Amino acid sequence: MDQLGAFVPNQVRPDYWILQAMAQLFPHLRGEENIPGFGVILTVLVLLLTGIFAANILGRRLLEVGESILKRIPIVRSIYMSVKQVSDTLFSDSGNAFRKAVLVQFPHQGTWSVGFVTGIPSGEISDKLGGELISVFVPTTPNPTSGFLFMAKADDVKELDMSVDEALKYVISLGVVMPSAKPLIYPQAQALSSEPAVAVKG
Repeated sequence: MDQLGAFVPNQVRPDYWILQAMAQLFPHLRGEENIPGFGVILTVLVLLLTGIFAANILGRRLLEVGESILKRIPIVRSIYMSVKQVSDTLFSDSGNAFRKAVLVQFPHQGTWSVGFVTGIPSGEISDKLGGELISVFVPTTPNPTSGFLFMAKADDVKELDMSVDEALKYVISLGVVMPSAKPLIYPQAQALSSEPAVAVKG
């Protein structure tokens, strides 16, 4: 990240002007063209200022203008509105997208995954399948914003006592963060889980 600025003229680089100002305050930095890690710090600072800007009245107004422009673009409009509706439902403070944490057999019989009940299928889906069905979302890990949607029979899933928040933490942490309830320990499973961790070479 720090090397990207090497291809940009100094006159238009904000970090260049910041370094010049810092050199006035700290003479020992005079003559330095690059400080290791400064690009990361600058990026975090820009993101922080962007968040502060978006939170005020002017920032919200500009976001509304940008949103109105996106809504006028035919293909982009449908994609943007769908993503916005889903994100508002999933991440709003009052959202009730995930009603209950459950276990569902996925990706095949005998293998269980943590899922979340999102509702009851209706309309054509209910008419075609029949029976007592529920919609279950199985998130991927460690990024739970993508996953798989299933229409499953209520009898085929196992309801969990843990809360939705606890189940999400369990998924995001790759199964490391367990709820406070005392787990059941089986000899073979305990032997596997007690093996020393192996570092993954990237």
